[in-house]
Amino acid sequence: MPVDTLSRVDLNLLVAMQVLLEERNVTRSAERMFVTQPAMSKTLLRLRTAFDDPLFTRSGRGLVPTPRALEIQRQLPEILNNVSLVLEKTEFDPATRETSIHIVAPEFMAVQAVPELTKVLQQESPGISLAVSNIDDNYEQLLESGEIDFAMEVRKPLPKDFIVTPLGDFRPAVWMRKGHPLSDRNPTLDEMLEYPFIQYFLLIADKVSPNTESRFDRMLHELGRKRNKALTTDQLMTALDTLNSSDCLMMATMDDLKQEGEYYEIVRKPYPKEIEHYPEIPAVLVQHRRTLNSPTHTWVKERILNIVQGLRQERGIDELE
Repeated sequence: MPVDTLSRVDLNLLVAMQVLLEERNVTRSAERMFVTQPAMSKTLLRLRTAFDDPLFTRSGRGLVPTPRALEIQRQLPEILNNVSLVLEKTEFDPATRETSIHIVAPEFMAVQAVPELTKVLQQESPGISLAVSNIDDNYEQLLESGEIDFAMEVRKPLPKDFIVTPLGDFRPAVWMRKGHPLSDRNPTLDEMLEYPFIQYFLLIADKVSPNTESRFDRMLHELGRKRNKALTTDQLMTALDTLNSSDCLMMATMDDLKQEGEYYEIVRKPYPKEIEHYPEIPAVLVQHRRTLNSPTHTWVKERILNIVQGLRQERGIDELE
């Protein structure tokens, strides 16, 4: 441990540095730190001396961080979080814990797990407020900065700073309404392409477009085929309502975490034999390693995993073939 180095630095300066990085303005930073503007300017001077770097340059809009300051910004949230954990009591009581947990997830995952999670939190830890939003392309940076706490996502390679916990696998399927002309059999590809499709984007956060190809579109293209898209949307309820009231088909999954049959009479069929089946789609829960030793995050994570496992067991898919 570099005790000699740390002994020459007031650790309160790190808190001031974090505020300056967030506000990019001395006056607003002073207000947040409950000090005067001149005092905050002196603190900035001490930071420049401690880091041997200007840290910020002035512009018409406020402060612009130097490359050294940006490097500090990437490291500082975890450092402050670890210091906070050291100062916090080791005992964790969910019944009295007051905080907020922010999760990002694709709607098709959130709509299945979040209602039960909300119920559990209200029963066991009413002081924990839950916030849920759609998956964001920048969720890795948001996890790293502490703006969000967990992400539900389809598994993909991530840097070592991210902890990935499996939630289960999803198998591709064709969805249609009950009573659809194809609902009494496993349809062939030719039969499917006679009907219009709903293209529901499960994971894309950007603006949707009918011109954006899905994996299914790319498979059809390889076969020299094409489908007719009646609706393109990233709104799950809109897609399901349309599916339930039309002869449209939708590519989704065979195994989900909750039965849509509670609200919609949806029939699921396996992919046609003419198409090579994709491997199962693995869903995961992602967190940044800075939260790994947080009792609150560990407790919430356990509740999420228990809920997901329970829902899968209800549908008999806790062990997928």
